[in-house]
Amino acid sequence: MSAIAFYPPAQRAAGSDLAISISPLGLVELADEEFEVHGPRLNRYALNWAFYLGHHHAYRREAGETQHTSNYVRALTDFVANFTFSRGVTFSSAKQYAHIVPALLNRVWETDNDKPKVLREMAQQGGVSGDCFVKVAYDPAYVDPAGNTHPGRVRVLPLNSSFVFPEWHPHDRERMIRCKIKYKFWTTSQEGTRQVMTYTEIVTADRIEEYVNDDLIDSRANPLGCIPIVHVPNVDVSGSPWGLADCQDVVPLNRTYNEVATQVADIIAYHAEPVTIITGAKASNLEKGAKKVWGGLPKDASVFNLENGVNLAGPMEFLELLKRTMHEMTGVPETALGQIQPISNTSGVALAIQYQPMMNRYNAKKVNYTAGLRRINELVLRTLFVFEPETRFYDPATDGIIQDDQPYIIDPADPLVYRTTVDWPPPLPVDALIKLNEIQTKMALGLESKRGALKDLGVEFPDEKIQEIFEELVLDAKEQGALDMLNAHIASAIVQMTGMNPDGSPQENSTPLQGSTNSESAGPVPMPPVNKELAGLIGSQENNLINELVTQAYGTKLPQRRNPDADDA
Repeated sequence: MSAIAFYPPAQRAAGSDLAISISPLGLVELADEEFEVHGPRLNRYALNWAFYLGHHHAYRREAGETQHTSNYVRALTDFVANFTFSRGVTFSSAKQYAHIVPALLNRVWETDNDKPKVLREMAQQGGVSGDCFVKVAYDPAYVDPAGNTHPGRVRVLPLNSSFVFPEWHPHDRERMIRCKIKYKFWTTSQEGTRQVMTYTEIVTADRIEEYVNDDLIDSRANPLGCIPIVHVPNVDVSGSPWGLADCQDVVPLNRTYNEVATQVADIIAYHAEPVTIITGAKASNLEKGAKKVWGGLPKDASVFNLENGVNLAGPMEFLELLKRTMHEMTGVPETALGQIQPISNTSGVALAIQYQPMMNRYNAKKVNYTAGLRRINELVLRTLFVFEPETRFYDPATDGIIQDDQPYIIDPADPLVYRTTVDWPPPLPVDALIKLNEIQTKMALGLESKRGALKDLGVEFPDEKIQEIFEELVLDAKEQGALDMLNAHIASAIVQMTGMNPDGSPQENSTPLQGSTNSESAGPVPMPPVNKELAGLIGSQENNLINELVTQAYGTKLPQRRNPDADDA
């Protein structure tokens, strides 16, 4: 066997091509025991993925013949996934560790991984396969050939469900005691030829072993002490560890829909190009084409088109019935796939009632994915604490705001550290003004706090947002104070130079104008008292300020002349 360069274990997420996704049984050799346990679900995966990717027909018709394919499996599955995950999720932790844990989770999901992409892959695997497997692992820091340093990161990797073979506890189907990841990959031999090999990774709570074509290439201890793979069933099936796909009930309906649609297309094509029957004459002597006139035919000749009196109303009604049934099976409203509908200011409650079947499916999926995301967050934190122990310490530069009763160091043995909450924004659109009015009313009645209001508006870090608002108010107050001080100084300078108030009214003890005979003048108007500490700061700028005001008020202005346009010449 030729030498093979492997990526770190965290990156081996079973990336594959279309063939493996559709037909895993044909490309991955399974033992008899594996086939007995996992064969039915792998066949189910293969069928669902084939329909999702548009392979709806088991045969190919002759060239030129219509073979209709309407991929409602993908359209409805994608709609359910987008409805569930399009607005993302946010995480919060126990109050005792709210200053460190949310910042760590945000770093892993947003910086180390692409959070929307990971959630999208999880939704797609669960919606099509019915089961979603996610692997959490650590990529150590490295320096690339260009000399750039890449820091270590925690990877959250959705796996292809067809490549994961978990083994559950015989009396607890929620407890995974062993997990095998097995898939084919392509490599290049030393001779330059392409060859297919089988990669196998066996993970237990104690050890991790890797094989290539049954040859052991690596065996090491599991540093986490638990299996870093999470299984999320899409929709629970009572008594079974496996989940139910969103497209499970749509596949047979979509197959029938395409078969009937193909037959309807054949009927329409037949009427567009009907068969011409000629008796008593030779077709070779007759010119074919539209707007042609045949004359000189034999006396007993007859020419007519073969017509079929099939009424298409029945088949079209059946197609509509099949489509409506597919919507009812998935809970997706018929108007959700792009049909024109009137725009209205429907309230959130009325919209929720209209989408009630979709909301029921959303709630069923949310229960399982919430539990799965909590388990993923626990593995993320354990991985960070093992490979980057410095993240257990509070860092004011990256973490949140620490309170008096919160610790500076996280204790990894405390189970409260790993207890996170998954917050799902409402999937239906919400009128922002109505929401703000509702929150304002609650706050006026003393039923809501600012932190709760920010949380209700979807702010992931309300404490930081409150601190940001406070700092902005302090800055505004300082800037307003500086502006007031400058205005007072300018007003004082105006009084000193003109003896008049800024509004134009004369001062009571102002100096008389030149030529006045009033002998009761009290001399120049004294300046307002200035703090001694400010006197030194203001004194150096006072003359400049007076000169600038005089120049602005009475200074000479050069005449301005606009350059004439070419059209005015």
